[in-house]
Amino acid sequence: MTGAQAPQMIYRHLGKTGLKVSVLSYGAWVTFGNQIGVPEAKAIMQQCWEGGINFFDNAEVYADGKAETVMGQAIKELEWKRSDYVISTKIFWGGKGVNDKGLSRKHIIEGMQASLGRLGLDYVDLVFCHRPDVTTPIEETVRAMNYVINQGWAFYWGTSEWSAQQLTEAWGVARRLNLIGPAFEQPEYSLLAREKVEKEYLPLYKEYGLGTTIWSPLASGLLTGKYSKDHVPEGSRLALEMYKGLKEKKLVESNLEKVDRLKPIAKELDCSLAQLALAWCIRNEHVSSVITGATKREQVEDNLGALAVVEKLTPEIMEKIEKAVESKPTPAPSYR
Repeated sequence: MTGAQAPQMIYRHLGKTGLKVSVLSYGAWVTFGNQIGVPEAKAIMQQCWEGGINFFDNAEVYADGKAETVMGQAIKELEWKRSDYVISTKIFWGGKGVNDKGLSRKHIIEGMQASLGRLGLDYVDLVFCHRPDVTTPIEETVRAMNYVINQGWAFYWGTSEWSAQQLTEAWGVARRLNLIGPAFEQPEYSLLAREKVEKEYLPLYKEYGLGTTIWSPLASGLLTGKYSKDHVPEGSRLALEMYKGLKEKKLVESNLEKVDRLKPIAKELDCSLAQLALAWCIRNEHVSSVITGATKREQVEDNLGALAVVEKLTPEIMEKIEKAVESKPTPAPSYR
């Protein structure tokens, strides 16, 4: 951190696994292969590394595979020791062919091999089922993911944006067949999107030891405070044509009002709005890692500053945040 000693990175076990991941991680979605190439990616990953980030997230669909190629080349040039970093990929959307998407045994195995080829790695640490596939039996998917692990292509498997019911079914299959179940989930989670992490998955943390690597903690940049109804900064995520739908979904008046109410709280804590939003996510003990994005080194530095804000989130400050966003999910009904 400029002018001060950077706060120490926090590491947490990924759910009940033995794997430790940094509470702040870096994701290649949107940026790698779309906004930046290998030189910029290498600089950003090095900045992350120096800040203690050890987990880097990717997927076969990001920039149609180019994100994996960019990350793989950056890692090769950085010459990091393989045991020191954690890499993930996600399988679901692999191409235009009739069998190039979904979670069939065929696509999981072929998609996994293709991802490893693009990354230039013998294995990834984590592989996610990027979305649920309602056209493929969950048993087929569970068996295929276990095959991937048994081949040494990945160490652990999990899901992204699965429902609690689908996760429970996957674990039922795994236990019945004495196989490995999904150890983690990657849901959207932020001050503006809380239902799954805080309500729907609540029984799963205790029952299965579910870990979470949450995405969009800044609500696609909305929680940085840089957007307004009439202003979208050039070069930002919501300025990209491919994310026009996301822009229409996020830049609504109610969300912008919540962001405005959070700004005085960030000022009180002497931090950026983004740091406040990230620290709030980290404070949730069910969050294993918060996936961040950045196109510039200074953005990485700002994100890392969130570590120093976590301890400032006293019960009084948390209550102020709740009043500002009014987004807390209603408790699930109790029948006891």
